[in-house]
Amino acid sequence: MKLELEAGRLFARRTHENPSLEVSGETDTLRRVLVCAPNHLKPVPCCSVTKESIRDGFESDTHAALAQHRGLREILAANGAAVDLLPPRPGMPDLCFTRDVGVSTPWGLVALNPALKHRAVEVAHFKAWAETHTQSRVEQVTVGSIEGGDVCVARPGLLIVGVSGNRTDDEGAEAFAARFRHEGWEVLLYRFDEHFLHLDTIFSMLHSTTALGCTEVLDDSFLETIARRGIKILPVTYKESRLLGCNVVSIDGQRIIAGAGTPRVSAMMRDAGFTVTETNLDQFTACGGGVHCLTMPLLRGS
Repeated sequence: MKLELEAGRLFARRTHENPSLEVSGETDTLRRVLVCAPNHLKPVPCCSVTKESIRDGFESDTHAALAQHRGLREILAANGAAVDLLPPRPGMPDLCFTRDVGVSTPWGLVALNPALKHRAVEVAHFKAWAETHTQSRVEQVTVGSIEGGDVCVARPGLLIVGVSGNRTDDEGAEAFAARFRHEGWEVLLYRFDEHFLHLDTIFSMLHSTTALGCTEVLDDSFLETIARRGIKILPVTYKESRLLGCNVVSIDGQRIIAGAGTPRVSAMMRDAGFTVTETNLDQFTACGGGVHCLTMPLLRGS
Protein backbone atom coordinates (compact mmCIF):
# COMPACT_ATOMS: atom_id res chain seq x y z
CA MET A 1 0.00 0.00 0.00
CA LYS A 2 1.29 3.46 -0.82
CA LEU A 3 0.20 7.03 -0.34
CA GLU A 4 1.04 9.49 -3.08
CA LEU A 5 0.54 13.22 -3.59
CA GLU A 6 1.10 13.67 -7.27
CA ALA A 7 0.28 16.01 -10.10
CA GLY A 8 -2.30 15.00 -12.68
CA ARG A 9 -3.96 16.01 -15.90
CA LEU A 10 -6.68 18.60 -15.75
CA PHE A 11 -9.95 17.70 -17.39
CA ALA A 12 -11.79 20.50 -19.15
CA ARG A 13 -13.37 23.16 -16.96
CA ARG A 14 -17.13 23.23 -17.07
CA THR A 15 -18.83 25.78 -19.23
CA HIS A 16 -21.92 25.58 -17.01
CA GLU A 17 -21.81 25.28 -13.23
CA ASN A 18 -24.72 24.64 -10.90
CA PRO A 19 -24.06 26.20 -7.50
CA SER A 20 -27.34 24.75 -6.19
CA LEU A 21 -25.78 21.26 -6.21
CA GLU A 22 -22.42 21.15 -4.52
CA VAL A 23 -20.47 19.32 -1.84
CA SER A 24 -17.32 20.83 -0.37
CA GLY A 25 -17.10 18.57 2.67
CA GLU A 26 -18.19 15.03 3.50
CA THR A 27 -19.56 16.12 6.89
CA ASP A 28 -21.20 19.45 6.04
CA THR A 29 -24.97 19.45 6.64
CA LEU A 30 -26.70 17.05 4.24
CA ARG A 31 -29.44 18.95 2.41
CA ARG A 32 -30.27 16.75 -0.58
CA VAL A 33 -29.44 13.14 -1.36
CA LEU A 34 -30.05 10.70 -4.21
CA VAL A 35 -31.10 7.11 -3.50
CA CYS A 36 -32.59 4.28 -5.55
CA ALA A 37 -35.05 1.64 -4.35
CA PRO A 38 -33.65 -1.93 -4.51
CA ASN A 39 -36.37 -3.40 -6.72
CA HIS A 40 -33.79 -5.43 -8.63
CA LEU A 41 -31.14 -6.03 -5.96
CA LYS A 42 -29.26 -9.29 -6.45
CA PRO A 43 -25.93 -10.40 -5.04
CA VAL A 44 -23.37 -9.97 -7.82
CA PRO A 45 -20.14 -11.89 -7.08
CA CYS A 46 -17.86 -8.97 -7.87
CA CYS A 47 -16.39 -8.29 -4.43
CA SER A 48 -15.09 -10.50 -1.62
CA VAL A 49 -17.95 -9.72 0.78
CA THR A 50 -20.64 -10.69 -1.74
CA LYS A 51 -18.72 -13.81 -2.75
CA GLU A 52 -18.66 -14.90 0.90
CA SER A 53 -22.40 -14.17 1.25
CA ILE A 54 -23.19 -16.32 -1.80
CA ARG A 55 -20.89 -19.06 -0.52
CA ASP A 56 -22.80 -19.02 2.76
CA GLY A 57 -26.16 -19.37 1.01
CA PHE A 58 -27.39 -15.76 0.94
CA GLU A 59 -30.24 -14.95 -1.42
CA SER A 60 -31.67 -11.46 -1.61
CA ASP A 61 -35.22 -10.86 -0.37
CA THR A 62 -36.77 -8.01 -2.35
CA HIS A 63 -39.55 -7.41 0.18
CA ALA A 64 -37.06 -7.15 3.06
CA ALA A 65 -34.67 -4.98 1.04
CA LEU A 66 -37.46 -2.56 0.09
CA ALA A 67 -38.55 -2.29 3.73
CA GLN A 68 -34.98 -1.66 4.92
CA HIS A 69 -34.42 0.95 2.21
CA ARG A 70 -37.69 2.68 3.08
CA GLY A 71 -36.50 2.85 6.70
CA LEU A 72 -33.24 4.48 5.60
CA ARG A 73 -35.12 7.08 3.54
CA GLU A 74 -37.31 7.89 6.52
CA ILE A 75 -34.24 8.45 8.70
CA LEU A 76 -32.67 10.72 6.08
CA ALA A 77 -35.87 12.77 5.79
CA ALA A 78 -36.27 12.95 9.57
CA ASN A 79 -32.77 14.44 9.71
CA GLY A 80 -33.71 17.20 7.29
CA ALA A 81 -32.44 15.84 3.98
CA ALA A 82 -34.55 16.13 0.83
CA VAL A 83 -34.55 12.63 -0.69
CA ASP A 84 -34.52 12.26 -4.47
CA LEU A 85 -35.35 8.88 -6.02
CA LEU A 86 -33.44 7.54 -9.00
CA PRO A 87 -35.83 5.14 -10.78
CA PRO A 88 -34.72 1.49 -10.53
CA ARG A 89 -34.05 -0.37 -13.75
CA PRO A 90 -34.13 -4.10 -14.64
CA GLY A 91 -30.66 -5.42 -15.38
CA MET A 92 -29.06 -3.01 -12.90
CA PRO A 93 -28.88 -5.07 -9.68
CA ASP A 94 -26.46 -2.69 -7.91
CA LEU A 95 -28.13 0.58 -8.92
CA CYS A 96 -29.36 1.08 -5.35
CA PHE A 97 -25.71 1.75 -4.41
CA THR A 98 -26.01 5.24 -5.90
CA ARG A 99 -22.73 6.47 -4.40
CA ASP A 100 -20.66 4.79 -7.11
CA VAL A 101 -21.97 6.40 -10.30
CA GLY A 102 -21.59 10.08 -9.45
CA VAL A 103 -20.19 12.67 -7.06
CA SER A 104 -21.32 16.18 -6.27
CA THR A 105 -18.27 18.43 -6.11
CA PRO A 106 -17.86 22.12 -5.18
CA TRP A 107 -18.48 22.82 -8.90
CA GLY A 108 -21.48 20.57 -9.49
CA LEU A 109 -22.17 16.96 -10.41
CA VAL A 110 -19.64 14.65 -12.00
CA ALA A 111 -20.67 11.31 -13.49
CA LEU A 112 -18.00 8.69 -12.89
CA ASN A 113 -16.67 5.74 -14.89
CA PRO A 114 -17.29 2.43 -13.08
CA ALA A 115 -14.95 -0.41 -13.89
CA LEU A 116 -17.44 -3.24 -14.20
CA LYS A 117 -19.86 -3.53 -17.10
CA HIS A 118 -22.94 -4.04 -14.93
CA ARG A 119 -22.15 -0.77 -13.10
CA ALA A 120 -20.97 1.18 -16.16
CA VAL A 121 -24.43 0.92 -17.76
CA GLU A 122 -25.85 2.85 -14.79
CA VAL A 123 -24.03 6.07 -15.73
CA ALA A 124 -26.21 7.07 -18.69
CA HIS A 125 -29.33 6.44 -16.60
CA PHE A 126 -27.96 8.64 -13.80
CA LYS A 127 -26.88 11.40 -16.20
CA ALA A 128 -30.28 11.50 -17.88
CA TRP A 129 -31.99 11.76 -14.50
CA ALA A 130 -29.60 14.44 -13.24
CA GLU A 131 -29.78 16.63 -16.32
CA THR A 132 -33.59 16.43 -16.30
CA HIS A 133 -34.09 17.00 -12.58
CA THR A 134 -31.29 19.48 -11.88
CA GLN A 135 -31.43 21.39 -15.20
CA SER A 136 -27.65 21.42 -15.41
CA ARG A 137 -24.94 19.87 -17.50
CA VAL A 138 -23.20 16.96 -15.80
CA GLU A 139 -19.45 16.60 -16.27
CA GLN A 140 -18.25 13.03 -16.82
CA VAL A 141 -15.00 11.16 -16.28
CA THR A 142 -14.45 9.11 -19.44
CA VAL A 143 -10.89 7.83 -19.01
CA GLY A 144 -9.68 5.09 -16.72
CA SER A 145 -12.09 3.90 -14.06
CA ILE A 146 -13.36 5.55 -10.90
CA GLU A 147 -16.24 4.78 -8.52
CA GLY A 148 -17.77 6.98 -5.86
CA GLY A 149 -16.99 4.66 -2.98
CA ASP A 150 -13.35 5.61 -3.52
CA VAL A 151 -13.99 9.37 -3.43
CA CYS A 152 -13.89 11.29 -0.15
CA VAL A 153 -14.39 15.05 -0.41
CA ALA A 154 -13.13 15.15 3.15
CA ARG A 155 -13.47 18.86 3.90
CA PRO A 156 -12.85 22.13 2.06
CA GLY A 157 -9.35 21.95 0.62
CA LEU A 158 -8.80 18.20 1.09
CA LEU A 159 -9.75 15.43 -1.35
CA ILE A 160 -8.90 11.77 -0.68
CA VAL A 161 -9.19 9.21 -3.47
CA GLY A 162 -8.72 5.50 -2.93
CA VAL A 163 -6.94 3.64 -5.74
CA SER A 164 -7.13 -0.14 -5.67
CA GLY A 165 -6.27 -0.48 -9.35
CA ASN A 166 -9.44 -2.51 -9.81
CA ARG A 167 -12.53 -0.36 -9.28
CA THR A 168 -10.59 2.92 -9.35
CA ASP A 169 -7.33 3.17 -11.26
CA ASP A 170 -4.66 5.87 -11.60
CA GLU A 171 -6.05 7.35 -14.80
CA GLY A 172 -9.59 7.68 -13.45
CA ALA A 173 -8.42 9.07 -10.11
CA GLU A 174 -6.22 11.65 -11.84
CA ALA A 175 -8.99 12.75 -14.21
CA PHE A 176 -11.38 13.31 -11.31
CA ALA A 177 -8.81 15.00 -9.07
CA ALA A 178 -7.54 17.42 -11.72
CA ARG A 179 -10.17 20.10 -11.11
CA PHE A 180 -9.55 19.95 -7.36
CA ARG A 181 -5.82 20.41 -7.86
CA HIS A 182 -6.44 23.27 -10.26
CA GLU A 183 -8.54 24.99 -7.60
CA GLY A 184 -5.76 24.61 -5.02
CA TRP A 185 -7.04 21.60 -3.08
CA GLU A 186 -4.67 19.06 -1.59
CA VAL A 187 -5.23 15.63 -3.15
CA LEU A 188 -4.24 12.44 -1.36
CA LEU A 189 -4.19 9.30 -3.46
CA TYR A 190 -4.26 6.23 -1.22
CA ARG A 191 -3.39 2.84 -2.69
CA PHE A 192 -4.94 -0.22 -1.08
CA ASP A 193 -5.66 -3.83 -1.92
CA GLU A 194 -8.72 -4.56 -4.07
CA HIS A 195 -9.86 -7.11 -1.46
CA PHE A 196 -11.47 -4.14 0.32
CA LEU A 197 -13.50 -3.03 -2.73
CA HIS A 198 -13.70 0.73 -1.99
CA LEU A 199 -12.08 3.26 0.32
CA ASP A 200 -15.39 3.78 2.15
CA THR A 201 -15.28 0.21 3.45
CA ILE A 202 -12.16 1.04 5.47
CA PHE A 203 -12.32 4.83 5.96
CA SER A 204 -15.15 7.38 6.35
CA MET A 205 -15.32 10.91 7.71
CA LEU A 206 -17.55 11.64 10.72
CA HIS A 207 -16.50 15.25 11.31
CA SER A 208 -13.93 17.49 9.68
CA THR A 209 -11.47 16.34 12.36
CA THR A 210 -12.68 12.78 13.05
CA ALA A 211 -12.99 9.64 10.93
CA LEU A 212 -13.69 5.94 11.21
CA GLY A 213 -10.83 3.80 9.96
CA CYS A 214 -9.84 0.16 9.85
CA THR A 215 -6.47 0.75 11.48
CA GLU A 216 -5.55 -2.94 11.16
CA VAL A 217 -5.59 -2.45 7.39
CA LEU A 218 -4.82 1.20 6.64
CA ASP A 219 -1.16 1.78 5.85
CA ASP A 220 0.91 3.52 8.53
CA SER A 221 1.90 6.27 6.10
CA PHE A 222 -1.78 7.04 5.46
CA LEU A 223 -2.56 7.07 9.20
CA GLU A 224 0.38 9.41 9.80
CA THR A 225 -0.64 11.70 6.94
CA ILE A 226 -4.21 11.91 8.22
CA ALA A 227 -3.00 12.60 11.76
CA ARG A 228 -0.77 15.42 10.54
CA ARG A 229 -3.84 17.04 9.05
CA GLY A 230 -5.56 17.03 12.43
CA ILE A 231 -7.92 14.12 11.76
CA LYS A 232 -8.37 11.62 14.59
CA ILE A 233 -9.30 8.07 13.61
CA LEU A 234 -11.69 5.96 15.67
CA PRO A 235 -10.44 2.39 15.11
CA VAL A 236 -12.63 -0.22 13.43
CA THR A 237 -11.50 -3.85 13.32
CA TYR A 238 -11.05 -5.89 10.17
CA LYS A 239 -14.10 -8.04 11.01
CA GLU A 240 -16.20 -4.93 11.63
CA SER A 241 -15.09 -3.44 8.33
CA ARG A 242 -16.24 -6.60 6.56
CA LEU A 243 -19.67 -5.95 8.09
CA LEU A 244 -19.51 -2.40 6.67
CA GLY A 245 -18.77 -0.85 10.06
CA CYS A 246 -16.84 2.02 8.45
CA ASN A 247 -19.57 2.63 5.90
CA VAL A 248 -21.61 5.34 7.60
CA VAL A 249 -23.07 8.72 6.64
CA SER A 250 -22.49 11.88 8.62
CA ILE A 251 -25.53 14.16 8.50
CA ASP A 252 -23.75 17.24 9.82
CA GLY A 253 -20.56 16.30 11.65
CA GLN A 254 -22.59 15.38 14.73
CA ARG A 255 -25.46 13.10 13.67
CA ILE A 256 -24.45 9.77 12.10
CA ILE A 257 -26.48 7.08 10.32
CA ALA A 258 -24.97 3.61 10.68
CA GLY A 259 -25.89 0.03 9.95
CA ALA A 260 -27.05 -2.06 12.88
CA GLY A 261 -24.53 -4.85 12.30
CA THR A 262 -21.59 -3.35 14.21
CA PRO A 263 -22.87 -2.24 17.65
CA ARG A 264 -19.38 -1.71 19.10
CA VAL A 265 -18.60 0.82 16.38
CA SER A 266 -21.85 2.69 17.12
CA ALA A 267 -21.08 2.67 20.84
CA MET A 268 -17.57 4.00 20.14
CA MET A 269 -19.00 6.86 18.09
CA ARG A 270 -21.47 7.71 20.86
CA ASP A 271 -18.67 7.67 23.41
CA ALA A 272 -16.83 10.16 21.17
CA GLY A 273 -19.81 12.52 21.34
CA PHE A 274 -21.72 11.64 18.17
CA THR A 275 -25.46 11.00 17.94
CA VAL A 276 -25.89 7.69 16.12
CA THR A 277 -29.03 6.29 14.51
CA GLU A 278 -28.69 2.61 13.62
CA THR A 279 -30.79 0.88 10.98
CA ASN A 280 -30.88 -2.73 9.80
CA LEU A 281 -29.40 -3.02 6.30
CA ASP A 282 -28.35 -6.67 6.23
CA GLN A 283 -29.84 -7.20 2.76
CA PHE A 284 -27.36 -4.63 1.47
CA THR A 285 -24.31 -5.42 3.59
CA ALA A 286 -24.52 -9.01 2.33
CA CYS A 287 -24.17 -7.50 -1.15
CA GLY A 288 -21.12 -5.46 -0.12
CA GLY A 289 -22.67 -2.05 0.61
CA GLY A 290 -23.81 -0.02 3.61
CA VAL A 291 -25.30 3.40 4.35
CA HIS A 292 -22.53 5.31 2.59
CA CYS A 293 -22.87 3.19 -0.55
CA LEU A 294 -26.66 3.65 -0.63
CA THR A 295 -26.54 7.46 -0.60
CA MET A 296 -25.23 9.99 -3.10
CA PRO A 297 -25.19 13.46 -1.49
CA LEU A 298 -26.27 16.09 -4.02
CA LEU A 299 -26.06 19.11 -1.73
CA ARG A 300 -24.29 19.74 1.56
CA GLY A 301 -23.87 23.03 3.38
CA SER A 302 -25.52 25.58 5.62
